[in-house]
Amino acid sequence: MLVEYKNATICQKDGITVLSNVDFRVDNGEFIYIIGKVGSGKSTLLKTIYNELDIDEAETAQVLDSDLLTLKRNQIPAQRRQMGIVFQNFQLLSDRTVYKNLHFVLKATGWKDKKEIEERIDKVLGDVDLLDKKDKMPHELSGGEQQRIAIARAILNSPKLIVADEPTGNLDPETADGIMQLLRRISQTGTAVIMTTHNMPLLDKYPGIVYHCHEGRLEEVTGDYNKICITVDEEKETNNIIES
Repeated sequence: MLVEYKNATICQKDGITVLSNVDFRVDNGEFIYIIGKVGSGKSTLLKTIYNELDIDEAETAQVLDSDLLTLKRNQIPAQRRQMGIVFQNFQLLSDRTVYKNLHFVLKATGWKDKKEIEERIDKVLGDVDLLDKKDKMPHELSGGEQQRIAIARAILNSPKLIVADEPTGNLDPETADGIMQLLRRISQTGTAVIMTTHNMPLLDKYPGIVYHCHEGRLEEVTGDYNKICITVDEEKETNNIIES
């Protein structure tokens, strides 16, 4: 079990409760979607998993063998090294090349041997089909390429879990499809993937376990998600495509 929440209360930084009585679990290799309208608590839930937000109340709150209710702040970096995080807006360092972006992460997580670092960077860039972009700056890449580099960064330390917040939200449909294929390949190696999305057609094309954030609750709706009505706000966000 990689993630297990039982009867958890999920709050924003200001203490306002956004989700109550949360039961949520993730096992090795699972591909999990979290859907729901803007402001329903999807991203807030993810932030508790990678410890940007604390969980104050829960019967159980376990992530990667750590009890979030007792986890100390100085233990968080070691826990985060076991997971990869992918954001909608990529969050690459704009002042350095692709290689140096990845090098920075490896050095920061304890890698020291120069040859091993170079070999690992080449390996993950090969995995995302961007080895030829190693010396490019982020602004020289398309949106899809930047997101692939962000995924390469996320898998550098062979994580057990990838947390992806709207990873296809700023991409055109064809590029988004490529990102989904990549994430699915990663999950098939045993790494679990949790991603939020408004792009409902992805759920049909790439089936997984589906949870719905709605009116302060998190409910598993696998097999029934097509019955969920997409609000006007969600339709706008789904169609807000930035060509890359």
